[in-house]
Amino acid sequence: MRHTVIFSPEAQEQLAELYCYIAVAASPEVAGRYTNAIVTYCEELHTFPLRGISRDDIRPGLRITHYKKRAVIAFDVDAELVSIIGVFYGGQDYETDLQSEIDG
Repeated sequence: MRHTVIFSPEAQEQLAELYCYIAVAASPEVAGRYTNAIVTYCEELHTFPLRGISRDDIRPGLRITHYKKRAVIAFDVDAELVSIIGVFYGGQDYETDLQSEIDG
């Protein structure tokens, strides 16, 4: 069964911020290639949505996978949908950020 992959508004914003950061540090072309590759990687979750590791300790149903050891992709999966919750780059504290979303 193929799942549908969606990006939360927060994940879309994080990708836009990552694009801007890389565009300034390197170039818009490099930024575009990198962020597009992350989106493609996320979209590939439609065929194998349970990759990565379960992080129920942070929030119920949360799964985490990595992209090229620099980005952490947080998502959850139900019967038909993969929801990309966040894209965290360069050692950002995703655990605290995701936990605080639940707490308050």
